[in-house]
Amino acid sequence: MSANPEISQTILAHGLKTNYHDVGHGAPVMLIHGSGAGVSAFANWRLTMPALARKFRVVAPDMAGFGFTERPANAVYSLENWVAHALGFLDALKLDRVHLVGNSFGGALSLALATRAPERVASLVLMGSAGTHFELTPGLDAAWGYTPSLENMRKLLDIFAFDRSLVTDELARLRYEASIRPGFQESFSQMFPAPRQRWIDALATPDVVLRELQAPTLLIHGREDRVLPLSSTLRLFELIPNAELHVFGRCGHWTQIEHAARFNQLVSDFMGSE
Repeated sequence: MSANPEISQTILAHGLKTNYHDVGHGAPVMLIHGSGAGVSAFANWRLTMPALARKFRVVAPDMAGFGFTERPANAVYSLENWVAHALGFLDALKLDRVHLVGNSFGGALSLALATRAPERVASLVLMGSAGTHFELTPGLDAAWGYTPSLENMRKLLDIFAFDRSLVTDELARLRYEASIRPGFQESFSQMFPAPRQRWIDALATPDVVLRELQAPTLLIHGREDRVLPLSSTLRLFELIPNAELHVFGRCGHWTQIEHAARFNQLVSDFMGSE
């Protein structure tokens, strides 16, 4: 085990040496992180994994191009390749069917996986999720357009959190240092170059497909989210037949951090009822 809590186990998934966390026992839950600069599964889900692990087996990979998963020089970052990596990860762990929790970019990936391989998904939780069409926000443009500096990271964190007390100098320094690890910014800068509206559209699942999605789905969003608009989740709520919606007031894009205890309880109760 590494002294860095972001690094845990390694498995070969879709040809990539994939860093992942595997904690708890019970029905399997897969957590798919967002697309922030320097993100890893642990950074995204550090408050979620131990809570859900009380009832479930929780697996959380670093997706291709992120965290401590292998970064081949010729990698192509696309929705299809991310779905293939996610399915390869489930196959490598011999997990036939999972509850799927996706954050932001990870929500778009979860929707794509659930509509392409519905037999693999017992239920869906989508938080601050992409995956449908919306207009690029200044917040998302800044997040995807991040260039490494401590000042830029501090500005980004101010956009992400409603409660500015969460955005400490220490957190900004840690996230900045994460973003400049060898290979991290190189892969990140390849994913969502300007003009960025096209990447929102590339991550979207067509409305006609969403209307056919049968998996029970919990939609969660922060009312003050400046990165992914609440309207995107309201649109998903209109389209997905078996959906329920929870909106947190006084909450930005970090539902799982800003309202960690309530978020964990909501998700645990929802998956436990499915």
